[in-house]
Amino acid sequence: MDKYQYSFEQLKIARHLLYWTVLILPVAIVVGSLVALFLWLLDLATATRWQNTWLLFLLPLAGLLITFLYRFYGKNSDAGNNLIMDEIHKPGGGIPTRMAPLVLFSTVVTHLFGGSAGREGTAVQMGGSISSLFSKWFKLKHRDKRILLMAGMAAGFGAVFGTPVAGAVFAMEVLAIGRIKYDALLPCLIAGLVADITCSAYGIHHTQYRIAFVGHTHQVWSWLPVSFDLLLLGKVIVAGVAFGFAGFLFAETSHLLKEGAAKYVRNKWLLPVVGAALVISTSYALGTFDYLGLGVTNPRGGVSIVSAFTPGGAATWSWLWKLLLTALTLSTGFKGGEVTPLFFIGATLGNTLAAISGSPVDLFAGLGFIAVFAGATNTPLACTLMGIELFGANNVVYFAVACFTAYYFSGHSGIYGSQRLAVSKFHLTHTGERTLKQMKQEKAAVSKRKQ
Repeated sequence: MDKYQYSFEQLKIARHLLYWTVLILPVAIVVGSLVALFLWLLDLATATRWQNTWLLFLLPLAGLLITFLYRFYGKNSDAGNNLIMDEIHKPGGGIPTRMAPLVLFSTVVTHLFGGSAGREGTAVQMGGSISSLFSKWFKLKHRDKRILLMAGMAAGFGAVFGTPVAGAVFAMEVLAIGRIKYDALLPCLIAGLVADITCSAYGIHHTQYRIAFVGHTHQVWSWLPVSFDLLLLGKVIVAGVAFGFAGFLFAETSHLLKEGAAKYVRNKWLLPVVGAALVISTSYALGTFDYLGLGVTNPRGGVSIVSAFTPGGAATWSWLWKLLLTALTLSTGFKGGEVTPLFFIGATLGNTLAAISGSPVDLFAGLGFIAVFAGATNTPLACTLMGIELFGANNVVYFAVACFTAYYFSGHSGIYGSQRLAVSKFHLTHTGERTLKQMKQEKAAVSKRKQ
């Protein structure tokens, strides 16, 4: 009898997976196609900006256009990734379909005129918007809608970076610190894979990064063979602390600038003009445009993510300038993601730390690339997998150590205010699942009462 029950259980599982495959395929194909269009437009906008640097002076007008679109046509789209996370946790006003075209257009405009931003936020928002639309067509209940939204996030993330496995884990891991929802495991993986395949089918090529360093086995004692350099591991741990602090600094600077902008610039129309003026003046004060746009490559041979993997490929404070300019851009109404700038911040910081510590530059640039992202988003598992997908598995021990260390040392902060704290990093206890935004507000209230 038990044997037959076991067989029937497998049939139910197969039927369940078939059900989700049928639901996810059209969503993932549409999201992958939109991401392909977005990446093509982004490359075109970036090339145009580098060829016409005078476009930077039109950044204030671009900011006004984005503000106008979101104010009169955006509905609640301005909340971005946080809106999707809120809808997954608890159904509210819904995710408007207009979010996809709005964020695609406004991100391309931001990059065309020199804003310092990324692309992950756009891809994830398009994924959430499209999956929400399909959930309405399919008339799904909240439980299934929640899974489809997570699959949409995985599709967008996996397609935009060419990392489908990391995209699947990211969608499950980013919702709550210290907890992963495995009920969306295969739906997210299917979505990430299909969206990535679809995006690649359009001829979209992702940047190839390479870490030439390969660790060797060092036998300290005859009975203790280890597959890594213990001295190098110590350096990686120290670097992981720095990467975690950089993630914390980016998140807190972004929140602080956004709060300050709302407090001191009451006229919403003036906000993007002020932000654009600060971005332009800072770039001219630094004497370079290297910290604008995505920063993946630099046709003029300046600092970029790719250059950070080579000795001397970044200045000592390159990571800080990118951090400030990105925080300025995104906190004053411009659109885009935070993740690619986090890659830039991490890779250039890793380059600097490698020079100081005498460590392999390409390894430390790669570690910073994934670990600062891990600290700022509280997703160490997804980032470790991203390291394997992008750089290979030869240095997986160092990837994990850097990402896990950065995760802890970024504290209870993050770039997503709607991310919930399920388990404290300090006491490993359940916290009632308040959002990071709520925790920040509570701390501010306590500090105000003490004054």
